[in-house]
Amino acid sequence: MGVLSELVSGISAGTIEVVDLTAPLSSETPILKLPPPFADTITFGLEEISRYDDRGPAWYWNNIHTGEHTGTHLDAPIHWVTAKDGDDVSQIRPQRLVAPAVVVDVSDRVASDHDYLLTVDDLRDWERSHGPLPAGGWLLLRTGWDARSADQQAFLNADETGPHTPGISVEAARWLAEEAPVIGVGVETVGTDAGAAHSFDPPFPCHSFVLGAGKYGLTQLQNLRLLPPTGAVVIAAPLPIVGGSGSPTRVLALVER
Repeated sequence: MGVLSELVSGISAGTIEVVDLTAPLSSETPILKLPPPFADTITFGLEEISRYDDRGPAWYWNNIHTGEHTGTHLDAPIHWVTAKDGDDVSQIRPQRLVAPAVVVDVSDRVASDHDYLLTVDDLRDWERSHGPLPAGGWLLLRTGWDARSADQQAFLNADETGPHTPGISVEAARWLAEEAPVIGVGVETVGTDAGAAHSFDPPFPCHSFVLGAGKYGLTQLQNLRLLPPTGAVVIAAPLPIVGGSGSPTRVLALVER
């Protein structure tokens, strides 16, 4: 039996589980809110074209209205000024969209500190327990934040000082960009940076360093709690939008059970 036949058989038999890491996409999906004078993305919307009626008696279909960075989505390098000449989402090699993944779980720390930042020491501690980060793979940061994803206010968690959501420290973002062998970072929050990252030096370091290094971001992931620390394979399938800075993405994980 070939490798692909074994894969299909494993999925059919349930020895390989397919875990959906994608948040449902609707008008209720939380979106990033930027302060003035910056422009915001739009909420997701459906515009009905026909539904078994005079406009189309045998079919139902819609136009969709959405931003590239709405819901579970992929950030391409060109999304950030540090990679303004980098790949757009259509230029990402398909081989990079299927990759091993590891899960770094800091949800216990985030429970008591909503502004918790992943550190280089966290990453080195994880490697001492689980081995090196995977070459050409994803680092997925589990914070437990997906539990808030049905509520825009709770998900953004903003007050008069700004949003309070967990993320990655400046030093860890630089390390992941320049030293770690991963192709990208995935998070459960609205963006790959922490809510307070506008005040960091540099601002939004995960975007600045990781995308600047030609790597990728995945955001608004769900169900990371169902993945093991190592051993999963992630399939990330963005739309190949020519000139696109990113795309809503269906993200699946394959896990041996």
